[in-house]
Amino acid sequence: MLAINPNPLLGPAAVLVLWSLVILLWLVATRFPAFAKAGVTLSSAPRGSRYADVEKTLPPGVNWVSHNYTHLMEQPTLFYAVVAILVLAGDTSAVNVGFAWTYCGLRIVHSLWQILVNTIPVRVLLFTLSSLCLLALAVNAVRETVF
Repeated sequence: MLAINPNPLLGPAAVLVLWSLVILLWLVATRFPAFAKAGVTLSSAPRGSRYADVEKTLPPGVNWVSHNYTHLMEQPTLFYAVVAILVLAGDTSAVNVGFAWTYCGLRIVHSLWQILVNTIPVRVLLFTLSSLCLLALAVNAVRETVF
């Protein structure tokens, strides 16, 4: 059998996808019991209802998990695109692998901080640091593909 060594940039992207699914499971495990405790049932929800319509009736910690899951569906999509561009360009540089793992790690720490503690100054710091990693990856992707 032919052994294929995947591009090392794929590892942090795969880990962040898995982490996002862990947060989705955490969301389900906290949201539905909170719905039941608040007397919210799926069958009694008015047509077209959204989570935002009942969010105020649920404990903050339940909402923090939901907010974090939403965050993992936002900026990390740029991360996945940049990783795909770098992989397609054949990049395996240690610098980009380092930025990718650092981005992934900071997003995981950001998730845990937002869900468990949720103080804004630390969240902003974690978001800023991860954004700088993403910016470096994006600049390197442009350098790799345009110049």
